[in-house]
Formats: sequence, structure tokens, C-alpha cells
Amino acid sequence: MSETVKVLGISGSPRRHGNTETLLDAVLEGAREAGADVEKIVLRQLDYGSCRGCNACHRTGVCVIKDDLTIVFEKIIAADVLVVASPIYSMGITAELKGLIDRAQYFWARKFILKNLYFTDEHIRRHKGIFISTAGLGWDNVFDAAFPALTAFFNTTGFEYWDNVIANDMDRYGGIAGHPTALAEAREKGRRVVDLIQKMPKSEEDTT
Repeated sequence: MSETVKVLGISGSPRRHGNTETLLDAVLEGAREAGADVEKIVLRQLDYGSCRGCNACHRTGVCVIKDDLTIVFEKIIAADVLVVASPIYSMGITAELKGLIDRAQYFWARKFILKNLYFTDEHIRRHKGIFISTAGLGWDNVFDAAFPALTAFFNTTGFEYWDNVIANDMDRYGGIAGHPTALAEAREKGRRVVDLIQKMPKSEEDTT
């Protein structure tokens, strides 16, 4: 029997139980229904500072800041699926999520400067990243500025950027509950990513 898939959801919204967190909850619900071990972290409830740009991690591979994000990064590395959620604020991700992504600089330093962190192709294939987002505007390109930051974050932490769960035009729909398909699609995507990983053959990496 395969090991339980670990799914970590991170809410980067400053607003509790709003459109984006509700969409994140639907993905996590689907993952749980598929048999995953699910955990959700709400960034606004944590006490953490932004990256200082000190570059100490370029020499040590360790962030000098010790706060609530220290354990969050440990949970990220332990997850099989990382589901990151942020509404679109001013055409980009929230300050809460950007603060988390910037603090992941020490992973980048270990990978590209110190070269003591390496994710194999097999590892990346078995670790999936999903971005969750909502926006009030109905513009097709309203999410475009968010994608590069999430791409960098998933790449840095060893996850394949597997898919998005996004819903715009929230102002017209009156919120996520009024969207005709988003919540059902989110639950299905949560089920599907867990099912995908469960069906992957056990790798040599997993048995060592």
C-alpha cells in the first residue's frame, strides 16, 4: 500500500474565509476525499518578517530570521502537493504571500550558489504545485503578473507547477459562491492531483 499523500495548503489572503480561501478549501476538500493527509496554513495568522536582503544565506544556506515561517518551510519541504492561494491585489499577489516567497531565497542560495540542494527530475515529477486565485475584474489577463512569482517559488522549492485554479469576475458573480463552476472544478482538481500521485509507480528515490 502506498504512503499517504501529504497536501499543504497556504492561504495568502489577508481576509479570512473570502473568495480565495474558500476556493482553496474546495481543493483541499477534494484532496481529502481522495485520501490525502491535508493541512492548511493561514499566513495572516502568523508572525513573520520580510526578507532583509542581507544575503547571509548566500554564504550559509540558512535564513538569519527565525520566526513562524521557519516551521512553514519545513512543512513545505515535507509536502507532496503544495497549494498556494492568493487573491489578486493591484494586479499581483498579496504582500503576505510575497513575503513568504521572498523568504525562500535561502533555498535559491543553496541550489545555485552553494550547490548543496538538488531536486532530481523524479522528485519534481512526484511533487505538484497548484496556484489558487480569484479576482474581482473580468479581464482575461488579470492573473498574468502572479504567474512568474509562483513559477519561481515552485521551482525553488522542488515542485512541478502542475496547474492553476483561478476564477475572475468575482464582482459580477457576487463572490465565489455565485460562480457556476469554480468550486466543483476546485474539488475535482484536488481529487485528481492526489489520485495522480497515488498511481505513480514507487521510485528508487522513495525506497532509499
